[in-house]
Amino acid sequence: MMSSDTIFALSSGPPPSGVAVVRISGPAAFDAVGRLAGDLPKRRATLLRAVRNRDGDLIDKGLVLSFPGPRSFTGEDCVELQLHGGRAVVAAVSAELSHLGLRLAEAGEFTHRAFDNGKMDLVEVEGLGDLIAADTEMQRRLAIEQSAGGLSTRYAAWANRLTKARALIEAELDFADEDDVPGSVSEQVWADVAQVQREIALQIDATQKADAVRDAFKVVIIGPPNAGKSSFMNAFAKRDVAIVTEIAGTTRDVLEVELDLQGFLVRLSDTAGLRETTDVVEREGVRRALGTAQKADLLLALTEIDSDTKWSVGHELNIPTLRIGTKSDLHPWSRDAFDFVVSTSTGVGLDDVRKEILARVELAWNSIASLGAGRMRHVEHLTRASNFLAEALSGAELDIRAESLRLAAMALGRITGRVDVEDLLDVIFSEFCIGK
Repeated sequence: MMSSDTIFALSSGPPPSGVAVVRISGPAAFDAVGRLAGDLPKRRATLLRAVRNRDGDLIDKGLVLSFPGPRSFTGEDCVELQLHGGRAVVAAVSAELSHLGLRLAEAGEFTHRAFDNGKMDLVEVEGLGDLIAADTEMQRRLAIEQSAGGLSTRYAAWANRLTKARALIEAELDFADEDDVPGSVSEQVWADVAQVQREIALQIDATQKADAVRDAFKVVIIGPPNAGKSSFMNAFAKRDVAIVTEIAGTTRDVLEVELDLQGFLVRLSDTAGLRETTDVVEREGVRRALGTAQKADLLLALTEIDSDTKWSVGHELNIPTLRIGTKSDLHPWSRDAFDFVVSTSTGVGLDDVRKEILARVELAWNSIASLGAGRMRHVEHLTRASNFLAEALSGAELDIRAESLRLAAMALGRITGRVDVEDLLDVIFSEFCIGK
């Protein structure tokens, strides 16, 4: 990406639409739009202008918004055209801008320029990407916290505290005989370093839990054939997702549906019946079922009420499990044998299971809501920083401990993009759409 180029792109939805927003950024933005819509004042303004092609023919009439750099999204001179959202209008304006030497922006290039020009750091960039992709209210709230700079401020504060600690340590190393240097670093430094390490540990835990909010809380249905798993899934999702028959082994693969439970994204997976079988296809289905169960946040172990089948899969995998007895309309039952008893025919018990799942998701959310949480990429660097802090607190030579503090601060800097993250940039910005 060449920052000296002037770029443009359609930043609104694809035509036809009510309004088309064409964004232009770069050193030639004002000149290019001036040729189409008349000279623009080099100030922040909103103007109603006629937009014409190179022959003077009217293309459309719309609003021209000007944002002189550096007070713009990208930090460069930016102009936006708000026109009618017809395909022909967008095509004509794009053709004129290309004729003037501007080029179509690549995916995420506007945001990339904002990062290059110091308008955003990587944490805020990732939050913006999550905000655009958010489907549920909780995803939106997580993304807002990240894109608004709350996490960046926290990471920077930790790095600043470590820098201050290093300064005091190095002062003692270099000027130990001077009267104006504090006599004991340990009392002033190491207690705070230990506190930073504890705060980072909380952040790591919150970020890992936030993955379930951002990428869906994974609930997996397991059980023997004909336990009513597919019927349960259809009833719970309130639509036909899985094929239901009386034939054992009907479900051969993992079926998934995503549900919005009061703002939380829940991914419900139906799996093949777990049993010993000589059928090659069914055996593969069992293998996939167990593989999916290993990645679950919560298992729903379904068993028909009068069955003698005992389930220990959740216990073996060390994954929280709800024991659910099915077909309560057909069999007498005792609640003692199960956590919940349901009937997909009458709907009995389904709301109770739904409330329990929601309570568990809310519990995970409440543990992270006050901290905010970034992406799993952050965990790697937070863990590395925590390990360096552990080395600094271990009691080695003072100069080695100071170096460990420096490395911990660098690990934090890699999260926000302040330290050599060039290899990450293409990956992160490729996730954005054209025009953002």
